[in-house]
Amino acid sequence: MPGMTTEQTGTVPRVPPSTTSGEREALEQWLDFHRATLARKCEGLDDARLRTPSAPPSDLNLLGLVRHMAEVERGWFRRTLAGEEAVWIYSTEEDHDRDIHTEEGDTYEEAYATWQAEIAHARTLAAAHGLDDRAVGRRRNGEEFNLRWIYLHMIEEYARHNGHADLLRERIDGATGN
Repeated sequence: MPGMTTEQTGTVPRVPPSTTSGEREALEQWLDFHRATLARKCEGLDDARLRTPSAPPSDLNLLGLVRHMAEVERGWFRRTLAGEEAVWIYSTEEDHDRDIHTEEGDTYEEAYATWQAEIAHARTLAAAHGLDDRAVGRRRNGEEFNLRWIYLHMIEEYARHNGHADLLRERIDGATGN
């Protein structure tokens, strides 16, 4: 895209959203920007450090955030937008927050691959819909959503969790920014 540059301070490229794009393009660019931001927050850390919780009593950690966002991508795009019968990846009946509750055997390699697969599938599903198209799936209360709302919610979800990721990363090794 003309006038766009890629920020490359690590190995994860992050393209700043255009300041002149149309609505759909802007929504997709901001969502991708936030996806890349979370990946950057995890860069250069081993699995043990990625599982480091923030501060008691919270057990929130960077690996858990990546797993959580894989679940969120799946929930909003597969289950809600497309109405797929997609089972949860990490969450269980016994532990609804299993995505966040990481254990020693849980790896970033697996979580990252799963998250990227969910992002790829989300892009494919979204490409088949207009912003005003109603999602096939609904919430338990019957609430309906269009793709525009889903994009905005996803941007909000990533932005909120990227704030958490900022604090987690700073606590782990003092790294701030990007």
